[in-house]
Amino acid sequence: MSMGGGNNDRLMSEINVTPLVDVMLVLLIIFMVTAPMMMQGVDVALPETTSAPLNAEKEHLVITIDPNSQIYINEFQVSLDALRDKLSKIIEGKPDKEAYLRADKSIPYGTVVRVMAEIKAAGIDKLGMVTVPPDNKPEKKK
Repeated sequence: MSMGGGNNDRLMSEINVTPLVDVMLVLLIIFMVTAPMMMQGVDVALPETTSAPLNAEKEHLVITIDPNSQIYINEFQVSLDALRDKLSKIIEGKPDKEAYLRADKSIPYGTVVRVMAEIKAAGIDKLGMVTVPPDNKPEKKK
């Protein structure tokens, strides 16, 4: 038994974290690249105010979808195929490219999204949603 010499055959019990950090960085980069691709939707800039009444001094461009899925620009009926062309001609030369969308609550969500996509494709920057404020009266229970 020699006391002076050390035992060099022992196992090293330290964890090498360099490969772990490399794998984590690669995963982080993959998730950062793929996350924006997973989101879908229509880019719409909605007004930041909460349900304030419209200013009556200026005429607003209102697109309406009635309960029969008929589309109107102000009071004039238009088809979905012609909506983009008509809107782009209406807003041509206007400094503020904004419109308001009114849709009946019974209209399917897909129809509203298609109309919103056509409005955005026509070049309208700001799209507001016209709503009716809820009744603040509590319902009477029987």
